[in-house]
Amino acid sequence: MSGHDIRSAVRPDPDQPMVDIAKYVVDTKIESKEAYDTARYMLLDSMATSMMAMKFPECVKHLGPIVPGASMTGGARVPGTSHELDPAQAAFAIGTQVRYLDFNDTWLAAEWGHPSDNLGTILAVGDWLSRKAEREGGKALSVRDVLGYAIKAHEIQGCYALKNSFNRVGQDHVILVRLASTAVATHMLGGNTEQIITAVSHSWIDNGVLRTYRHAPNTGPRKSWAAGDACRRAVTHAINAVYRGVVGYPSALSAKTWGYYDVAFKGKPFEFERPFGSYVMENVLFKISFPAEFHAQTAVECAMALHPQVAGKIDQIEKIVIETQEAGCRIIDKTGPLHNYADRDHCIQYMVAVPLIFGRLVATDYNDDVAADPRIDALRSKMEVVENPQFTQDYFDPEKRYIGNSVQVFFKDGSHTDKVSIDFPIGHRKRRAEGIPVLLKKFEAAMADQFPAHQAAAIMAAVADPAKFDAMPLHRFMDLFVV
Repeated sequence: MSGHDIRSAVRPDPDQPMVDIAKYVVDTKIESKEAYDTARYMLLDSMATSMMAMKFPECVKHLGPIVPGASMTGGARVPGTSHELDPAQAAFAIGTQVRYLDFNDTWLAAEWGHPSDNLGTILAVGDWLSRKAEREGGKALSVRDVLGYAIKAHEIQGCYALKNSFNRVGQDHVILVRLASTAVATHMLGGNTEQIITAVSHSWIDNGVLRTYRHAPNTGPRKSWAAGDACRRAVTHAINAVYRGVVGYPSALSAKTWGYYDVAFKGKPFEFERPFGSYVMENVLFKISFPAEFHAQTAVECAMALHPQVAGKIDQIEKIVIETQEAGCRIIDKTGPLHNYADRDHCIQYMVAVPLIFGRLVATDYNDDVAADPRIDALRSKMEVVENPQFTQDYFDPEKRYIGNSVQVFFKDGSHTDKVSIDFPIGHRKRRAEGIPVLLKKFEAAMADQFPAHQAAAIMAAVADPAKFDAMPLHRFMDLFVV
């Protein structure tokens, strides 16, 4: 913190956290093969969940120009559509697609979030820049360039999340999407260290949005487009810094009374566990099997394992005990009526009840028709959700980063199932060898379900060889998804 005198108009040096982000984005060269390989899978996974979201009209309605007719010839493409949009609105659309089903990658720590949300900004700005370069005889961005920017966006968002809990002060984690996206987008547009600091200062001055839309009694679908909104705002900050030369605010964080720390973070400066590198991408968690809030992923796996034992005895169940981490207790333990899709996919009881009954959990299981099955709420009413301190400890351990859950079912006749416990889901780094083939099947199935056979085949061929895929101009990759 600068300790700057509130009465003095002398501009202080920029706050160190903003300087560190800018220097990382500009100066650090990512050398990790594991990070690039994981980023490539992250891109495919995000495109898969984006195309799966196209089955939902509530998502599709957000994907066009901000007002009818406000398209942009030569603008950024929105996958699965024919839209050409300005990069800010395209960032909103793509960010909304990636996030809509709560099926993209995840990062869990003091703060949680979904680092691939930043693809909304990165793909939109990158696609627009690549098309512009082609028209002007310049060099287009490659897919590998995009992967490098994604690694850095993941790292910024994830490293801030390790020690700094924005949810504890009522703010939503998309504040870190806006931060990371602002930094990398500014550099993508040609911004230097000073311009990145400027853009990032504006991101902090925006403060944060309230996360009330993720919690009872206000849970609603804004949580599915909140990251897209952060991506759009990030593009605005980047354009303002690079193309319009706006003034930066060097003590946006530390200014007494008026800075972010005092206004929004209870006067505390940020804490950091490690310097920026490629740690987050290497350790990111994939949602491969289930479109479910990540604190419940292993609970769903447990319920799937128990399904054969309980499916024929649903009416004989006396009690179900779910053990989870402290964060799971705090954000997805939910009783009472569930009003919409967004309410249900953030309720651990709902996400356990469905696989116990049906032996599955897919995106459409959150729809009204499935939720109307009276057995679901009947099971929810019999569930006890308790914290398991070991799950909480392993959740915060930097060498583990587990997301443990257990489920046990008790019957009216006094019998019970074994307690099924799973420490980390199939999308965890420790299960990469098991998880990546499932991720690729998720991608292939999503392409086949969304596109004609010839178009899906062309997409699969384009991504089959990692070296050729990396070298592909980004706008040619985005063209594959135009309808």
